[in-house]
Amino acid sequence: MLFNSFEFLIFLPIVFLLYWAVFQKNLKAQNTFLLLASYVFYGWWDWRFLSLIIVSSWVDYLCGLKMGSTPSLRDGSKTDEACLPGRQAISFKNNSFLSWFKGRKKYLTLSIAFNLGLLGFFKYFNFFMESATDLINTIGFQSNDYSLKLILPVGISFYTFQTMSYTIDVYKGKLKPTNDIIAFFAYVSFFPQLVAGPIERAKHLLPQFFKQRNFVYEQGTEGVKLILWGLFKKVVIADNCAIVVNPIFENYTTASGLELIMGAVLFAFQIYGDFSGYSDIAIGVGKLLGFDLMTNFKTPYFSRDIAEFWRRWHISLSTWFRDYVYIPLGGSKVGKWLSIRNIFIVFLVSGLWHGANWTFVFWGGLNALFFIPLFIRKKNRQHIDAIAENRLLPTWNESLQILMTFTLVCLAWIFFRSESLNDAMAYIQNLVVNPFMPKHFGFINYDLRMALVLFIVLEWVGREKGSWLQLLPRKRWRYAVYVTITYFVIYLGVFSEPVDFIYFQF
Repeated sequence: MLFNSFEFLIFLPIVFLLYWAVFQKNLKAQNTFLLLASYVFYGWWDWRFLSLIIVSSWVDYLCGLKMGSTPSLRDGSKTDEACLPGRQAISFKNNSFLSWFKGRKKYLTLSIAFNLGLLGFFKYFNFFMESATDLINTIGFQSNDYSLKLILPVGISFYTFQTMSYTIDVYKGKLKPTNDIIAFFAYVSFFPQLVAGPIERAKHLLPQFFKQRNFVYEQGTEGVKLILWGLFKKVVIADNCAIVVNPIFENYTTASGLELIMGAVLFAFQIYGDFSGYSDIAIGVGKLLGFDLMTNFKTPYFSRDIAEFWRRWHISLSTWFRDYVYIPLGGSKVGKWLSIRNIFIVFLVSGLWHGANWTFVFWGGLNALFFIPLFIRKKNRQHIDAIAENRLLPTWNESLQILMTFTLVCLAWIFFRSESLNDAMAYIQNLVVNPFMPKHFGFINYDLRMALVLFIVLEWVGREKGSWLQLLPRKRWRYAVYVTITYFVIYLGVFSEPVDFIYFQF
C-alpha cells in the first residue's frame, strides 16, 4: 500500500481510530492489532511475500531466545571463550569447533546466514548469475543463461537489516532477548517503516512495544505536520521532478548539455523529496500511534563536504553500516591502509545494498573516492555543526563548499539513476561535448519552480534543528505556511496515478 494512495487515505484513519478507541487499554491487544494492520498494509501489495516476513521473524525470534538461554560471553565459560571475536574457533584438535557449535555464535550465524541468504536469493541471484555468464562469454566460452524470473519482495532490504540488528545486539549483550512473540513480530513488521525505513535498531524501537502508550495531542499534531510535509516532498517535489527527469534520462542522446545538467539536478531533488518524504510520513504516522522513529535526513544538500553529506543522508542505513560493518572491521583504528580498505568495503556494500546493478556499486565506489581524501587529510569530521549557525545566510566560502559538494553528489546520482554504466558514461560525455544542442525537452514550469523555491527556503530555515516545523514562532506564520503547503499538495500533487517510492525497489 502506498502512502500517497487512496487506499492509505482510508486505511490510516481506520487504524488510528481502532488503535486508540478500542485497543488502548490492553497493550497485548494493541500490539496484536498493530501486527494485523501491518500485515494488511504489506499484503495489499502481494500476500504471498508475507510468508517471508513471518519466517524471518520466527528465525530471529528463536535465535534470540536461544542466545538468551546460552551462557553469555562474560561468564568466562569454555564455550564462551570459543566465541570471542578474532579467535580461530574452528579447530577439531582442541575440540573448539564443538564448543563453538554449542555456543551463542551458532545462533547469530544462523540468523545472519538466513537473512542474507533470503536477501541474496531474491535480490542478487539473477545479478550474479548474469554477471558470471557475461564474464564466461567474454573470455571466449559459451554459457547458458541461468537467471530466474524472480520478483523482488518490497522492503526486503529494510526488514532483513532491522531483524539482524536485533540478533546482533542480543549476541553482543546490548539487548535482552524478548519472549513476547507478538511484540517482536509487530516490531519487525511495523507498517509505517516496514518497506522503506527508517531502518530502526531493536534497542530503540522494540522496547516501545512493551510500554503502555497513551495518545498525546502535541505528539499527534506533530505527526500530522510531518505527514503533510512528507506528502509535499513526495507528490509535489519528487513526482513533478520525475515528469521532467524521466524523458531526459531515457533520451539523453538527443538532449543538450544544459538539459542533461537540469536532468541530473532535478533527479537530486526527486530522490531527496521521494525518500525523505517517505521517511517524514513514516515518522509522522509513528507519532500518531505513539511511537518515536529515528531521524533519517538532516538537510543533506547544505553539506560543506561529502563526509558531512553522509552524516545527513539516509542516517539509519549509514549508521547501520558504521556499527555492524565498519567498526567490526576495525574502523579507523587499524592503520591508514586498512582503514581505507574498510571505507571502500562499506561504500561498495552500501551501493550493492541499493540494487543488483553495477551502477549502484560504481556509485558507492565513487562516493568512497570522494570521501577518502578527506579521511587521509583528517578533514572528514571538520563540519559537525550546522552550517551558518545563528546566521541568516552562509558566507561566500560556505556557499562555494555547498555548490562543490552538491556537484559531486549530482555527478554520482547520474550513475545511480542510469540503467547501465555505459549509459551513465555516455550521459556525462554528452553533457560535456554537446552543451548547446537544440533543446528537446521543456524547462520546468512556473509552479514547480515556485514549489522548489519554497522547498529550499524551508529546508534552509530548518537546517539547525533538522526541520523547520518547530521553528516558526508565530501562529499566523505557521498557519500561513501550512495553508500554502496544503495548496501546493492539492494543486500540484500527482495523484491521478500514484507513483511508487523510488526506494521500494531496494
